[in-house]
Amino acid sequence: MSQTAQPAPALPQMERNGVNPIPDDERHGTPRSLFGVWFSWNVSILGVSYGIYVFGVGLNAWQAALAGLLGYALSSVLVGILAVGGPRTGLPTLTQTRIAFGFHGNKFPTFFAYLSNVGWKVTIITLASTTGANLFARLWPGAFADADGKGTTAAVVVWFAVVLVVTVTVAVLGHAVIVRVERWIAWLTSVMTVVFIALMVPHIHWSRIGDAPAGSFGQFVGGMILAMTLVGIGFLNYGGDFARYLPRRTPASGVVGWTAGGIALPVAVLLVLGILLAAGDPELGTAAAADPVAALTALLPMWFFVPFSIVIVISLVAAAITGLYSSGLALLALGVPVSRAGTTVINMVVISAGAFYLLFISTSFLATFQAFLALIAVVLGTMGAIQLLDFIRQRRQGWPVTQALPAGQGGRSGRWTALVSLLAATVIGLGMVTSSDPNIAKAVGFLLTDDQKKGLIGTTNIGVLVAMAVGAALYASLTFALRIDPGRGHSPGRTHPATGSGHTQGGAAHGDGSTRTTV
Repeated sequence: MSQTAQPAPALPQMERNGVNPIPDDERHGTPRSLFGVWFSWNVSILGVSYGIYVFGVGLNAWQAALAGLLGYALSSVLVGILAVGGPRTGLPTLTQTRIAFGFHGNKFPTFFAYLSNVGWKVTIITLASTTGANLFARLWPGAFADADGKGTTAAVVVWFAVVLVVTVTVAVLGHAVIVRVERWIAWLTSVMTVVFIALMVPHIHWSRIGDAPAGSFGQFVGGMILAMTLVGIGFLNYGGDFARYLPRRTPASGVVGWTAGGIALPVAVLLVLGILLAAGDPELGTAAAADPVAALTALLPMWFFVPFSIVIVISLVAAAITGLYSSGLALLALGVPVSRAGTTVINMVVISAGAFYLLFISTSFLATFQAFLALIAVVLGTMGAIQLLDFIRQRRQGWPVTQALPAGQGGRSGRWTALVSLLAATVIGLGMVTSSDPNIAKAVGFLLTDDQKKGLIGTTNIGVLVAMAVGAALYASLTFALRIDPGRGHSPGRTHPATGSGHTQGGAAHGDGSTRTTV
């Protein structure tokens, strides 16, 4: 009897696109696919610790929940709106911002966006490594536990190497593989998180929930700003990276809704859980400031601690994969003359250095984490606000991807209206935020007196919102009210050839070293 040979399963193919516009014949899918990418990124135990941090601003439980949810909603919707630029232009977000800031002018916000990407990856990969090391310490204390019962340095280093290799491998393969991997991780982490929540509920001291006094309006605003920096603002430079493969005429409402929902839904549920846990047990908040994952997993029974620790590592790796992918695109947008795959070598070195600082130099995870978020959020928030307004101009001109090219090829070296707005707002914002990290504190808060640093303005880091408002207002005034440098005189052009004689970054903007035209 004859048998029909079955074709061998296709091996994952490395993505060939870099920062070039995605050709129409390679676009596919629906906005629904965005949900899994963002959901798997945010459904992790870190979401519980975020609730603990927002509560720690000085609010009662109900104020903290409202402030956190508002912050999540506002910042997630902003990410969703900026993601619409992906299908409209086919460009990654940090390449599309060249249209607003100019080819070389864009390097300033892109550099800070890269720092944000890598900073998050340092934090996430470090937490994944310490979680794995603590798991080994619980299972084999004689070999992997130190005097305090935590994972030894050797165990942390081994887990760090494993996590980094897995993260880099999937990130290098690119968009199609990432979307498939993140979809399965979303299902796995969702099921395990539901079980985790069920096990955490008995640890909530319901009788103490109302003991915390109500915070002031300033503290409420501070909690909302913290929530925005914890979740949404750090993602502003990612949105279009995963939406750019969607068909050009994909409805904007679908892109915004599925992106914002994937970000906000998991963290909103975990936020409330974290607030309830911290409101009933103030010591938990103190422990979470030092090591959020260890503080929360310590409450779990051993039968669930082992599988859930593995899932925690997987969920953190899922977040690291997408971030590392985007940080590679950020390097290409900066003009680094390497392939997309080659950017991983640079990222590995930077992440290793950052992890060393976080593991062996920083004395408090929370202090370093919040200080980093406030510093970067000033630049990224302002960049997002300006880019959002520039969408009006770009839409009127038919989403002109040629304006992302260098001067002389359809673009411009810099658009001073956007750059002046960004720089002015950044200086004001950095001058109005404070930091509990002694090293970062030297570079911020210079516009505040000592009393103001300790008061409402300094403690709430309201400078983040002030910077966004100032940047948006200044850019809107220059571009739309005064009509200075509106970007006219350039051929709009809805599309840009995916191959041909355009500009190529280093001749290899793609993972396979090919020379597709890039912008």
